[in-house]
Amino acid sequence: MTDLFGETDDHAALRPATDRADAPLAERMRPRTLDDLVGQTKLLDDEGVLSAMVRTGAWQSLILWGPPGCGKTTVARIVAEASGRRFRPFSAVLGGIAEIRKVMQEAERARARGESATLLFVDEIHRFNKAQQDAFLPFVESGDILLIGATTENPSFELNSALLSRARVLVLEPLGEPELTALVERALSDPERGLGGRLRAVPEAVTEIARAADGDARRALTLLETCALLAGRDGEVTPKVLARALQRKLVRHDKRGEEHYNLISALHKSIRNGSDDAAVYWLTRMLEGGEDRDFLMRRLVRMAVEDIGVADPRAVEQCIACWDTWKRLGSPEGELAIVQAAVYLARAPKSNAVYMAYGAARDDIQKRPNEPVPLHLCNAPTGLMKALGYGDGYRYAHDDPAATTEMECLPPGLVGRQYLGSGGVSSAGDDTARDSSTE
Repeated sequence: MTDLFGETDDHAALRPATDRADAPLAERMRPRTLDDLVGQTKLLDDEGVLSAMVRTGAWQSLILWGPPGCGKTTVARIVAEASGRRFRPFSAVLGGIAEIRKVMQEAERARARGESATLLFVDEIHRFNKAQQDAFLPFVESGDILLIGATTENPSFELNSALLSRARVLVLEPLGEPELTALVERALSDPERGLGGRLRAVPEAVTEIARAADGDARRALTLLETCALLAGRDGEVTPKVLARALQRKLVRHDKRGEEHYNLISALHKSIRNGSDDAAVYWLTRMLEGGEDRDFLMRRLVRMAVEDIGVADPRAVEQCIACWDTWKRLGSPEGELAIVQAAVYLARAPKSNAVYMAYGAARDDIQKRPNEPVPLHLCNAPTGLMKALGYGDGYRYAHDDPAATTEMECLPPGLVGRQYLGSGGVSSAGDDTARDSSTE
């Protein structure tokens, strides 16, 4: 290895390739200035953070948090260019912390020699564990590097607090359909970096490319490039050509990341709210994204006891039956049973009475003295126990119906305590329990 970022290094692929004719279209069309950047208006308008940094030269280390293809790498390169810093890209997927320490030490020596400062861009920074992230701290504090980390995961969970306190977190949003349409049209017409008018595309196809990209600029341009390959030089991108290129849309879904929890939260809250159409949509999003079917059914059973409860005790039976049906049928037919379970729960009456009662009882048990069982509720299988008063005062409810109201069954310290209220069934809007649907 001649140099960490030299031609023979494993990280050479991360170097800018926008000037190479054989570079992928998405790389060639990468914006070079903030004016070229599409979307992210909250960061780019006159009061936006990025615009202010460029205008004032008050550079800060940044954590860029957003989905794939929203412009994180592009923003880092634009900041490096605008700040006059050397751009050093690094992927946490391809390299380790030992290598990145060498880069930071090199930046420290370069700064001591009076050379330009270094902007270290770490893609997938959340791949470093929180202990490894401490390696950045002294170099960020001293100003030897300007750190820009990119992550698709929630920084609150994946980055340590010391690093977050030294960097500004910027949230980048997925691109909207109009923005992606503009990118595709720019790529079609750009004579230097794009397709230069050599390929025509009907408006319907451009719209469908933007729609299929799911907010990801890289995906949109890669799909256009595939269409260009299928259409041939001087050809035309039509819905038919696009269908061949697209084949089947891959739904973005990280089964372990934050989006996983956002989607299951959306499903849970939709069912709790009685929104059957929304429940079908969010559930199908997860099914199409490859979510574990057993995980989904476990969550639906949980909803049946947590949010439906005694308002419809058969909801649990329905979920178990649908779970068993899915296991017997398998995919894809079995998915219908999962959807049926979700629709049943969404349409069922709602009660969180058991959920609230269980929580209140646990709270009492944790915070109050655990009193002994009242003697009249204890069995007396021996003569000694009878002599000690075990069972005295017990009233058999089948023979003495008044016992159900006149005989106290709680310990003395909790006499009169109600966990379920009157009947224990609440309507769909009365859920005051803590929201636990994001675990």
